[in-house]
Amino acid sequence: MTAALEGIRVLDLTRVLAGPYCSMILGDLGAEIIKVEAPGGSDETRTWGPPFKEGVSAYYLCANRNKKSLTLDLKSPEGKEVLEKLVRESDVVINNFKTGTMERLGFGYDHVKEINPRIVFCSITGFGETGPYQHLPGYDFIIQAMSGLMSITGDDQSGPQKLGVAITDILTGLYACIGIQTALLERERSGNGQKIDLSLYDSAVSSLINIGSNFLMTGKIPQRLGNHHANIVPYQTFRSLDGEMVIAVGNDRQFAHLCAVVGQPSLASDPLFSTNAKRVENREALSKILQELFSQEKTSYWQGRCQEKHIPFGPIQTLEDVRNDEQLKARDMFLNLEHPTAGNVEMIGSPLKLSRTPVNYRQHPPDAGEHTEEILTGLGYDKNTIRKWKKDHKV
Repeated sequence: MTAALEGIRVLDLTRVLAGPYCSMILGDLGAEIIKVEAPGGSDETRTWGPPFKEGVSAYYLCANRNKKSLTLDLKSPEGKEVLEKLVRESDVVINNFKTGTMERLGFGYDHVKEINPRIVFCSITGFGETGPYQHLPGYDFIIQAMSGLMSITGDDQSGPQKLGVAITDILTGLYACIGIQTALLERERSGNGQKIDLSLYDSAVSSLINIGSNFLMTGKIPQRLGNHHANIVPYQTFRSLDGEMVIAVGNDRQFAHLCAVVGQPSLASDPLFSTNAKRVENREALSKILQELFSQEKTSYWQGRCQEKHIPFGPIQTLEDVRNDEQLKARDMFLNLEHPTAGNVEMIGSPLKLSRTPVNYRQHPPDAGEHTEEILTGLGYDKNTIRKWKKDHKV
């Protein structure tokens, strides 16, 4: 089968997570990804660990499959020459250098579009390329703090909390994919590329959704509610006899079913709880009643009863539970790839399920410079020139 993005070449000058995550998705969809690093490998995640397997970082592996690795000294004339040739033959350039770095290297958007007017040029920075913060470095943890995400995560006892993964990197990587594919689609009409200016800060603020809307409507600073929902009750965690679980009641009909499941059908007509608005007002009282009832049986019991009545329910699972989940196995959400250094590595698969052009896993996450000679040969360089460059620049 033909991959959806087959024939698209992406020049990936990114590192860490947001950019590599974006380019990995594009690679899963069939694009050719050339990952460009400094000699020796300049993606910091190569050294982030433990855990390592035969010296290969688990963090690096998670976001770098379906790519070929080219190491270049971009400060050298030879490195710049190679990069310019690649720009001419590519459809997309992604970078996540600090604002102004690509210009200092001689590959800012104005110059790149002169080389290749059809190029889609995606810049990912902490705060964007405009505004008073444009030169500040931005890491996910900093962005979670500044964007308001931490102020609404956790509870009164915990204080502000970050999410367990680098969520602003993931969001920005996803937005980058959307922007790049949109620009490629528009290019089919206009014949021209364009620049995409993405920031982690903007992406994080966009994720505030209903909490942000609540504040903009009322001016009231939202409080940390832990595992409670700001606008829906009961929509929270409860302790069972042997663990913890989540109940997510989205409407009054589901609430009536839940009341029947716990053996208290009269709660559904109680004036304090009969509508969602009333349940939000009387959150603490209802939560206390339900918690006492849920603590009397095991999670599996409540899961079975709730599923019978179509009440949204989920046990809080460990990653071991997730790895062994039959649903995820059926959806092919885990895969194994052979790596030349680490051996067999297990990875989380793509959630994208396309009927005619499915994702495919062609290439292990590459060692630094693994494909340098192959790529340079494809650009027309002879073996003697390649050998000399590798010696001179340690690529």
